[in-house]
Amino acid sequence: MPYPRKNLNADETVALDMHPHWWYFWEPALALIGILIVAIIILVNTDGDAALGKFLRWVILIGVVGGGAWLVSRYMKWISTNFVITSHRIIFRQGIISKSGIEIPLDRVMNVNFHQGMLERMLGAGDLLIESGGEDGQSRFTDIRHPDRVQNLIHSEMEGHAKRRAGYSTPGGQAADPSFAPPPPPQVDVAAQLEKLEGMMQRGTLTPEEFQVQKQRLLGP
Repeated sequence: MPYPRKNLNADETVALDMHPHWWYFWEPALALIGILIVAIIILVNTDGDAALGKFLRWVILIGVVGGGAWLVSRYMKWISTNFVITSHRIIFRQGIISKSGIEIPLDRVMNVNFHQGMLERMLGAGDLLIESGGEDGQSRFTDIRHPDRVQNLIHSEMEGHAKRRAGYSTPGGQAADPSFAPPPPPQVDVAAQLEKLEGMMQRGTLTPEEFQVQKQRLLGP
């Protein structure tokens, strides 16, 4: 199920909304397949012993039901897990009855890294590690689809968000007055923001003049 749009702010747009990679199911699926294989082997080799065969059938039935229940519960958790990137924040939500989640404002994101093992790289899955200026510091998200692309998307949204906050673009797509400098949000890491702005200037996203305006906004008069 998609992330509820009612939870978005009025001017917030969704850039990415996805469930975990299908690799998320490998444990219960492998367990269920293993139980079925063992069940077939046992049933084939216990045809001559009725009492033992009856007992083993009950054991197999319990194992199959347990493995199936594990797979179904994992599926229910999968459909209720959302990794969302919006124009303002990164959102992770999971749970149907009891819910838990993480929200990271884009202007608090300090660094984004991803990790893929050899098999995960072949399957297009991996982990995403986001370092932020919040209380948690680091947040790890597992079974992300194509984490390298997600990393690039986060950086793109961060740059767009920084430019919107700086007042260099408006919803109508027109450039705003470069002298406009809204006050910085509370508890902003000034050194980290300056580092981000310097990186944007080096990549050509900001001009040197725009960089100086934003630097002055952060440092104050």
